[in-house]
Amino acid sequence: MQKNRSVEEFISKKEEWKEALEILRSIILTTEMKETIKWGAPVYTVNDKNVIGLGAFKAYVGIWFYQGVFLEDKAKKLLNAQEGKTKGLRQWRFNAVEDIDKDLVLHYVKEAIQNQKDGKEIKPVRSKIIKIPKELVMALDANENLKKSFERLTPFKQREYSEYIATAKREATRVTRIEKISPMILDGIGLHDKYR
Repeated sequence: MQKNRSVEEFISKKEEWKEALEILRSIILTTEMKETIKWGAPVYTVNDKNVIGLGAFKAYVGIWFYQGVFLEDKAKKLLNAQEGKTKGLRQWRFNAVEDIDKDLVLHYVKEAIQNQKDGKEIKPVRSKIIKIPKELVMALDANENLKKSFERLTPFKQREYSEYIATAKREATRVTRIEKISPMILDGIGLHDKYR
């Protein structure tokens, strides 16, 4: 596999975990997966489907298996970082370089690749109902052009904006977010269009 320079830059910035990331990367590079950067971190794909991601934090370095729920995990290495919320994603955390068993990691990686080829995946289930926060409803009711523009957006984009407003804990933050997104809605632009 051809190395991705962006991944090399990512690893070089993670001084504390550089050796561990290089070891994990070297294992993954022995496979057929394509190496890229997504969401600011290394991601490895098969047929343009995300299979594995690498990450480094203060306390650990980890491998993310995007459809890890389908891995056998006989060695009991995987965990669900957000029980009840995360469906398919599983993590394997390493607290030290010595924790990395290269053969075992390769076994899990190869199983993840095969599972992807076999089409094993959990697809996100989205509710058809879009719950629009009251602050956004009030802003739409107060501005007819904004309301018409919002209604012209795809349900995906409407949901994106609604969730963006709803996730703000403070009312002041919700109001600030509405002020920020209003010009985008009027222009028919989705919240994250510039990243697509």
